[in-house]
Amino acid sequence: MIAVSDATRAREIAANVRDPEVPVLTIDDLGVLRDVEVSAGTVVVTITPTYSGCPAVDTMRDDLVLALTAAGFADVRVRTVLSPAWTTDWLTEAGRRKLVEYGIAPPTGRAPAGPIRLQLGVACPRCGSLHTREISRFGSTACKALYECLEPFDHFKVH
Repeated sequence: MIAVSDATRAREIAANVRDPEVPVLTIDDLGVLRDVEVSAGTVVVTITPTYSGCPAVDTMRDDLVLALTAAGFADVRVRTVLSPAWTTDWLTEAGRRKLVEYGIAPPTGRAPAGPIRLQLGVACPRCGSLHTREISRFGSTACKALYECLEPFDHFKVH
C-alpha cells in the first residue's frame, strides 16, 4: 500500500471545500486555491479571492480550517494573497462545466492584457442562445453580471 503524504492529503481536503457563493464549485474549481504546504505539522493554505473585497473570503477561511482540523490537522493557517490578482483564466474546465449545469454562464474569452474587448453576446446557459442582454452589471455577487434570455441568469465576468 502506498502512503499518501500529509501535503497530498491536505491538498485533497482543501481542494474539496465548496465556494460559499456558488456551492456547486469547489475553491479548486474556481481557481481560488493557490497552494497547500505542510511543514513541521502546520498546514498553510494560500488562497486568492475572486476580488479584493470578496465577502466570502472569511467563510472560505473558516471552511478550510474546519475541514482540515476535522481530518486531524491540528495547526491550520490560511493566507490570503492578492497578487497576482485572481483571473477567470484560473477557472478549471470542470468548473466552467459545473457553472453551465448550475445555470450560470461562465466567462468567455481570456482576461484582457491590454484594451478591453467588447463582448458581443453571452450564451444563455439554459438554451445556448446568444440573443441575451445585460440587465445589470452586477448580479447576485459583484463578480457576476445579470443577463436575461427567456429568464434571468448570472454570468461570471471576465477578470
